[in-house]
Amino acid sequence: MSRRIQVGQVAIGDGAPVSVQSMTNTPTKDAAQTLAQIRALATCGCDIVRLAVPDVASAEALKEIVPASPVPLVADIHFNHDLALRSIAAGIHAVRINPGNIGSDRKVQEVAEAAGNAGIPIRVGVNAGSLPAGLYERSLAEFGDPERALAFSLCEAAKGEVARLEACGFHDIAVSLKASSVPVTVAAYMLFSGQSDYPLHVGVTEAGTPYRGIIKSAAGIGTLLLSGVGDTIRVSLTADPCEEVRAGIALLEAIGLRDAKPEIVSCPTCARTAYDLFGMTEKVERLVAELKSSGSLREVRKIAVMGCVVNGPGEAKDADIGLAGTGDGRVMIFEQGRTVATLSEADALNYLHQFLVLK
Repeated sequence: MSRRIQVGQVAIGDGAPVSVQSMTNTPTKDAAQTLAQIRALATCGCDIVRLAVPDVASAEALKEIVPASPVPLVADIHFNHDLALRSIAAGIHAVRINPGNIGSDRKVQEVAEAAGNAGIPIRVGVNAGSLPAGLYERSLAEFGDPERALAFSLCEAAKGEVARLEACGFHDIAVSLKASSVPVTVAAYMLFSGQSDYPLHVGVTEAGTPYRGIIKSAAGIGTLLLSGVGDTIRVSLTADPCEEVRAGIALLEAIGLRDAKPEIVSCPTCARTAYDLFGMTEKVERLVAELKSSGSLREVRKIAVMGCVVNGPGEAKDADIGLAGTGDGRVMIFEQGRTVATLSEADALNYLHQFLVLK
């Protein structure tokens, strides 16, 4: 079991629910634009948002952003310890640094002391693309296997970075060890988790577009979480940050670490499909998301969107409510396997809306 840290009101580690993170892609120095994206991420279900702080203007903008944010924020700092100090002074809830590129031991000490005085944690972020000079080459000479050598190097780099903070008397730490390779990422996290109880921020970096990135993230993050490794996650995608959040939440739901409430199931389609199942499923997902975000969704366990009456009340008879095409441009509505109406697609969606609204 990992030890616990606190990022704002969100607990991480020691059995706390696995939290979902994302990162803004707006210029942090533009406080209004950045706050708008933070609020959109919060509406999507994001628990913690990270912001790049590349310059003084961005650090100063945190003074306006942090008090107005609906979720805890993490400042992402590279190469400049002064930006970390400014972010902490602005009230940031956590700082992400790599002590190896933040500067001298004195500078690391200053950041650790400031974070300690503010009562906020530091995430040590180790990445396959920025390992200490010579570490990978020495590991490769020892192991001979590039993937094993890289995983070992990530673990050793993380241990070294943690040791620098511990030498400052700082222990309120989370750790990430990311690579773009799923096997390397999994091996590195498994290796580190066997040697440390610091909470882990899990993700596959540079995962790619939604199609490829979600697959890689599901394989890597899912494997680790099902093995009991990982306390907070980010699904890194070349996409709108809200897509990262939706993917992260869906991943937690799929492996049983978060209750779907409701689970939306749909059939894979075949020649019996009797209406626009793809379009209807997307409309149902949007409807549920809108009701959730507004707090007006009643408690429903499962919604089924099925292509035909064969897959409708039969295979999905345990759904609280379901839709199935009838082949005549209409949609059958069933509740717990019992047919209650047959309507046009528009009327069927309206029926579903009325069923789902919290009365």
